[in-house]
Amino acid sequence: MMLASCSVTSPVAATSNPIGSKVGVASTTQMIGFFFDGGDASIQTAAKNGGITKISTVDYKFTMVFFTLMMKHETIVTGD
Repeated sequence: MMLASCSVTSPVAATSNPIGSKVGVASTTQMIGFFFDGGDASIQTAAKNGGITKISTVDYKFTMVFFTLMMKHETIVTGD
């Protein structure tokens, strides 16, 4: 069986705050169109996971595995 995956990261937002040293990530996984892990890929959760109170940048990463059978959505926040 042939397996394949693809990952794309895109910028979502940037503020005038300087780039910080902290990174926070929040994610959720989707299988065949249904979210099954109960994850929370919000900006607020990503900032909380990284201990960030002043957000600098927000990126969104989408990973597709097994030809769209499984997809992972990640929000990546940087700041201090």
